[in-house]
Amino acid sequence: VQLQAFGGGLVQAGGSLRLSCTSSGRASSAYATGWFRQAPGEEREFVAAITWNGGCSFIARSANGRFAISRDNAKNTVYLQMNSLKPEDTAVYFCAAKSGLTLHTRQGDYEYWGQGTLVTVSS
Repeated sequence: VQLQAFGGGLVQAGGSLRLSCTSSGRASSAYATGWFRQAPGEEREFVAAITWNGGCSFIARSANGRFAISRDNAKNTVYLQMNSLKPEDTAVYFCAAKSGLTLHTRQGDYEYWGQGTLVTVSS
């Protein structure tokens, strides 16, 4: 499975961005997908995850109420809608995929990773 994340950019605090993660490869829709981010000088952290059919999702506490994850399997795409962005949301955002039916929040569980897209939130 190949993943490509895009949609990052520069936005002012309080603004919104929608990230997309497109997948290709064998049975690419039968995978749980997660978003992670890594700020400069920080470790990569979990942001959100969604099961293969979109039936279950989970948002990290730091993003809860502001971010939403969804997917369109017909387009092999998972979205991360980010609203009310804060400067501390500035990071490179990665999407990752893992085969199976369950939802995962640990980056070590994921098998495939995209290249990341940079989100910069100015104050």
